[in-house]
Amino acid sequence: MTTMTDASVREFKMPDVGEGLTEAEILKWYVKPGDTVTDGQVVCEVETAKAAVELPIPYDGVVRDLHFAEGTTVDVGTPIIAVAVAGGGAAPAAEPAPAPVEQPAEEAKPPARQPVLVGYGVAASSTRRRPRKGPELPVREASAAVLAELNGHGTTAVRSRPLAKPPVRKLAKDLGVDLTTVVPSGPDGVITREDVHAAAAPAPAPVAEPVAAPVPVAPQAPVVTYDTARETRVPVKGVRKATAAAMVGSAFTAPHVTEFVTVDVTRTLKLVEELKRDPGKHEMQGLRINPLLLIAKALLVAIKRHPDINASWDEANQEIVVKHYVNLGIAAATPRGLIVPNIKDAQAKTLPQLAQSLGELVSTAREGRTSPADMQGGTVTITNVGVFGVDTGTPILNPGEAAILAVGAIKLQPWVHKGKVKPRQVTTLALSFDHRLVDGELGSRVLADVAAILEQPKRLITWA
Repeated sequence: MTTMTDASVREFKMPDVGEGLTEAEILKWYVKPGDTVTDGQVVCEVETAKAAVELPIPYDGVVRDLHFAEGTTVDVGTPIIAVAVAGGGAAPAAEPAPAPVEQPAEEAKPPARQPVLVGYGVAASSTRRRPRKGPELPVREASAAVLAELNGHGTTAVRSRPLAKPPVRKLAKDLGVDLTTVVPSGPDGVITREDVHAAAAPAPAPVAEPVAAPVPVAPQAPVVTYDTARETRVPVKGVRKATAAAMVGSAFTAPHVTEFVTVDVTRTLKLVEELKRDPGKHEMQGLRINPLLLIAKALLVAIKRHPDINASWDEANQEIVVKHYVNLGIAAATPRGLIVPNIKDAQAKTLPQLAQSLGELVSTAREGRTSPADMQGGTVTITNVGVFGVDTGTPILNPGEAAILAVGAIKLQPWVHKGKVKPRQVTTLALSFDHRLVDGELGSRVLADVAAILEQPKRLITWA
């Protein structure tokens, strides 16, 4: 058994499981404190802005602590689990700080710096500070105080007679004003006529102090209450948050144009049934065969005929980047939100290989196991809104791509076929594209080629 002194605690940090991710939500812990873990063992599942990912621990040891609970969003680089690793050696203890050396009391505080006269040095004896002067007395009051002191009298006897000129004294007598109660305003404390008149005037009525203007207070945000019995609020995070930000950025960055075409896909559905009935002849045994497979193949053929549709806009360099590979994205609705994983190098796959890749992509997405790498680097996308019974829509481009094809519901409708109105399987396709790099002609040719292949699926052989 490894003792505590034989082990060191290692902190496993939240890794960046995708390109440029900044945070991830801990969905589920597979271990608890006290459990033994081994190198490569999955300890938790996290959800990033791209997908749900399982995190393996990179060393052996015993779980010491789980730093965050399930449902917590953690920044990349933050420790999330502590593991006691055997044989690692205890971390070196920090050296104690040296004890402060006590100094003598007289050295604890250096003496204040004294001004030095050049050539004379500092005086040996301490300099006595001159006492601060108090407020100076008026000249006359000071003289009177000195005389009173010399005569053995206090200053009170001298100061009892206010300073005023004879006319001012007569005015005070006439007005009945006691000069000892008058506050002098003249120089050296002399009472003036104005001082006497001010003392004789009736006391003014008390004036109410001016009321300060109220300081404007910023209005507080109203307290919003929610009816939890009638509403459910779901925090926007993870895949949904990333999708929302990407769609807003795409909608207000790339000038979208959408074109529509209604197609008779009766022959395509017959080919699908044919492949299902006899898959052995077509190397399709055990594979998922549906109309989406042939629609994807039709789009790949159209891109081969018009490669400029498979491009992206480089804003920094002001260039159109034409891709010589097709990473075909398939929009998939999952419990965590809409994700768009893509099939790498789809242009090089045969129909059976494309069917296998589609099946794996859909099942992985529904299980929430799509890796971030599977959702990076897409060049063109298909979204099948028809599975929900919707005729069609105007899809928003996946960021960084030039085109997205929406497939509507396939319905039995009256259709003019060989000069007669007959019930036919009909659907509506919608192609949205970035008008900065795809003009109306190019977008129309690509959409028309997809429609032509679905009307006559034999063109898959002649055009591929």
